[in-house]
Amino acid sequence: MSLSEPLEEIRRNSNAALASIGIGLRIECRGRRVNLRGLLPMRQQPGQRSVQRLSLGLENNRDGLLEAEQIARVIDAQLKRDQFRWEHWIKAPEQTTSGSAGQTRALLDQQLQTFERVFFADPRRRRSPSGSRTTWTGAYNPYLRRLRSLAGKETGPIGADLLLQTLHSYPDGSRSRQQCSTALASLARHLELELPENWRAEAAGYGLHRARFRQLPSDQRILESILQIPNPRWRLAYGLMATYGLRNHEVFFSDLSALSDEGDRVIRVLPTTKTGEHQVWPFNPEWVERFDLLKLGRDPQALPVITTDLRATTLQQVGRRVTEQFRRYDLPLTPYDLRHAWAVRTIHIGLPDTVSARMMGHSVAIHTRTYHHWITRRDQQQAVDAALARQHAS
Repeated sequence: MSLSEPLEEIRRNSNAALASIGIGLRIECRGRRVNLRGLLPMRQQPGQRSVQRLSLGLENNRDGLLEAEQIARVIDAQLKRDQFRWEHWIKAPEQTTSGSAGQTRALLDQQLQTFERVFFADPRRRRSPSGSRTTWTGAYNPYLRRLRSLAGKETGPIGADLLLQTLHSYPDGSRSRQQCSTALASLARHLELELPENWRAEAAGYGLHRARFRQLPSDQRILESILQIPNPRWRLAYGLMATYGLRNHEVFFSDLSALSDEGDRVIRVLPTTKTGEHQVWPFNPEWVERFDLLKLGRDPQALPVITTDLRATTLQQVGRRVTEQFRRYDLPLTPYDLRHAWAVRTIHIGLPDTVSARMMGHSVAIHTRTYHHWITRRDQQQAVDAALARQHAS
């Protein structure tokens, strides 16, 4: 089946871009799959090269073609440094009964290494390298390490049973289990591995754990807790998170110029963060003055002095510094308690979920699952109020 004209144009443009910078690999499409073709080391004689095809396991669509272009750049860099290895890019063969434990373990490691390379080669992730490193470190690597640990020394290629075993190693209904399911589902797509039918049901549970659900701090508790912070710089960081529901690291990666007497007090989280650029309004608005946040509009350097150069640190390390500081001051709440409390506050005042989710920098689906209880209560209360209003009007 021939490519549609738009896809064919994307492929031609990608190949032209590769040629313009001296890369000899070319993208070709065979049926529903995308390959690379060019001079590559011979598998039995690595010192010699011949024209060969490399199957990428990518779909023949726009994203697949763009990703193939980025992979071609990665492979070209490996070839120039004599670092190209076929085992990093080909799907591991099925395990045979004659394979040794070391060989079978190598198959699993090769699959995970290839998955990591493709992850960072994704053109969508290359737009924000620091955010991609943080995502990999926090949202993928912990669960892949758990999978490798559970696999033990004697295992063949990754299979559905191992994925399910890894998922079940996290508590039912926990956020970790849902994050694990997302990471492993992505790995399964890369390996073209079919997930168990009940995967979605087994993975359910993203949101606030029941114990934390009952412990979200009240506004009064939030106002009282700041009194335990002796350092004025960290009081500003605390106030910023409480008023705007920011993630730990977003405190140090936001445009705060609107925090002034003349400004609209809507801050802008910068595109270098985990989920990209978004704007946030204050709830409660009066807390801007209560926490003296207008000082940040006049002097952005008034926040705690920590390393924010993403060439020397990561978003995760910046966030960890905030969490450690909360513990050092022995605060009765966590940074994410402030974020959750902000979200619940917007629900109580009737802010649309789509707007609140956008301000928090996550999807509406994640927002709904995380704050399901409060959203349900709000919607039910609105329905009851409307019914009572109709009764009184009749």
